[in-house]
Amino acid sequence: MDEARGEDGHADGNPAGESHAPAAQAPETRPAATDPDHSGAHIPPPAQKLNTAPPPNPTRAPGPTPASESASAPEPASAPESAPASGPAPDSDPTATPPTPPASPSRPRKRRILRLLAALLALLLLPLLTAETALRINYTGDPAPGTRTRHRDALWLGHAWVDGRKTDRDVKALAGRLRDTGIRDLYVHSGPLEHDGTLPPSAYAKAGWFIGAVHRELPGVRVQAWLGDVLATETPDGLRLERAATRTAVLASTRAVLDAGFQGAHFDLEPLHSGDRNYLALLDDLRALTHARGAVLSVAAHQIDPLPAFHSFWGTTTGHPKWWSQAFFGQVARRVDQIAVMSYDTLQPLQSLYGGYVAQQTSLALEATPKSTDLLMGLPFYHENRFGHWAHAETVPAAVRGVRLGLSRTDAGRARFGVALYVDFAATEADWRAYRDGWAATPPAAS
Repeated sequence: MDEARGEDGHADGNPAGESHAPAAQAPETRPAATDPDHSGAHIPPPAQKLNTAPPPNPTRAPGPTPASESASAPEPASAPESAPASGPAPDSDPTATPPTPPASPSRPRKRRILRLLAALLALLLLPLLTAETALRINYTGDPAPGTRTRHRDALWLGHAWVDGRKTDRDVKALAGRLRDTGIRDLYVHSGPLEHDGTLPPSAYAKAGWFIGAVHRELPGVRVQAWLGDVLATETPDGLRLERAATRTAVLASTRAVLDAGFQGAHFDLEPLHSGDRNYLALLDDLRALTHARGAVLSVAAHQIDPLPAFHSFWGTTTGHPKWWSQAFFGQVARRVDQIAVMSYDTLQPLQSLYGGYVAQQTSLALEATPKSTDLLMGLPFYHENRFGHWAHAETVPAAVRGVRLGLSRTDAGRARFGVALYVDFAATEADWRAYRDGWAATPPAAS
């Protein structure tokens, strides 16, 4: 996986264990008036204001006083006629709508900005929706007959198998579970490597006992040392492959685990960026060492670009180029005996999309892997909910179906092909059943 997964996860730092009645209400009363400040205080209704002015004469219009009324109320001759104190102007309309103020000059600019943002959002979402639709379509159809185990499957095991916490009874139980499946290789966690590439022997103190017990209970099953560390590709701390001394130390650590009885070395170094020439140089040296000892060299591999150059885009936008180019994947596959794709932590939110994604990854990996190299597709035998991985979507049934669909469409007869189960201590009975029923079991012959 892309980050440290806690105890025995991919690229982990230092795993240690696998513990992986309401109150009565007063009668409702209607408030006497609205409380403008919502303070809840009772506001009494305002007292009615008395109008002491004499009522107007509805028949009288503004103008001079009639003569019949002037006797009782004579006006001085010198007093000029006064205009009404109030009232609308002769040419005004009291019902007319006041003129609308002119639009602010900034409003058209804001509208243009909003339109531009909407267009940019559409440009970003359209490729995503198109890609997700393609994944859903990729999940349709039926796998070809015979796309089942080739008896080259693998299982990642936690550190407890080599540090003294497991017993003979545990090995017998493991053998009972694995017998009659397609599992041929066990990647048992024997690290992590130190940042300088060294590996203390105390990290795998009980390896000899475990290897002997497995060979006794499961003849033909190989035990490989799973070695990993965090690379200093995105943070200041970690293993630095660009240092020749570090690569030399990794070779020495590999030689030591082979001396301890392991039949191979399985490397998981993360985050490993696409195109890393120092990694390829290390693999060249490791291949020479393991082949000289008659041992197996295998690696855990990042996923392949689902879209051309997607790792470059993702790396530019997030600083974490999660994927490898298909060309780099092929360069790695040609240098090893086994390559196991970590086809989980895919950001997919639905089973159908995840299954379609696994089908796509299977096809891309088959295209890039030579027929002389074992290609294994990872199955998620763990259940976490975090960014990048949703347990309800990334399920074993969806992954198995996706693997079979990709295999059917690309190279249904590929012999050196299998699945790798991650990881033993987090698996459920439902995970094991899905693996057996969907992949490991041989369907009955048609009558």
